[in-house]
Amino acid sequence: MILYLGMIAVQVLCIVDVIRSRRNQLWIMALVFLPVASAIAYLIVEVLPGLRGNRHIRTVQAKAVAALDPERELRSALELADTVANRIRLADALAELGRHGEAVPLYREALAGTGGADARTEARLARSLFETGDGDGALDALDTLAPPSGQSERDRLQLLRARVLDHLGRWEEALALYADVVTRLPGEEARCRYAALLLAEGYEGRARRVLEEVETRIKRLDRQQRAAEADMYRWAIDTLRGLREKSAA
Repeated sequence: MILYLGMIAVQVLCIVDVIRSRRNQLWIMALVFLPVASAIAYLIVEVLPGLRGNRHIRTVQAKAVAALDPERELRSALELADTVANRIRLADALAELGRHGEAVPLYREALAGTGGADARTEARLARSLFETGDGDGALDALDTLAPPSGQSERDRLQLLRARVLDHLGRWEEALALYADVVTRLPGEEARCRYAALLLAEGYEGRARRVLEEVETRIKRLDRQQRAAEADMYRWAIDTLRGLREKSAA
């Protein structure tokens, strides 16, 4: 029944469109006596070609293409103008998609084009190297960086360095960096990573105190803010609950 009503609705809409658009009236006869086949033919022959010229349809189409192949436009730009800026843009797009292995050579090429004097690109290279599992390479890249002038950027790089050291098994150094950066860096990522490493190293009391800070801060967030990092907050709350139950046992 639902399918039948849907076919009738499409048939009626097509007939109305024929009348309003003053198209060939033979379409009406075809739509009445051959509703399914003629409706499909009408949409393909008459409607779709007209939609291609519609600005709003073109915008929707462009967004759909961007969602399916986000770096397509940037690759085209790189083919038209192989510049350092375009290589960085393409590398950033790939990194955003999690394709850090493809981003690394582009960052390296961009740095070679600037003589390695671009601190932001060096930082992005370090991050992508770390995401590919190359902790030593990431640490080398971080070591070559001049200290950023802004405290916020220094803190973000310190968080990355702490993650790299954690990955390399240099846990005491990582703990020291986490303990410092959580006092300034906004958001709860640093605290959660700090708590996770404390737990791994057997410092349950310290981890619980850090997670209690996270719990307090979560209560101040709105639903949208919590949803953005839902998995991380869920881990924090579940882990804190487990620590409390263990302590009460």
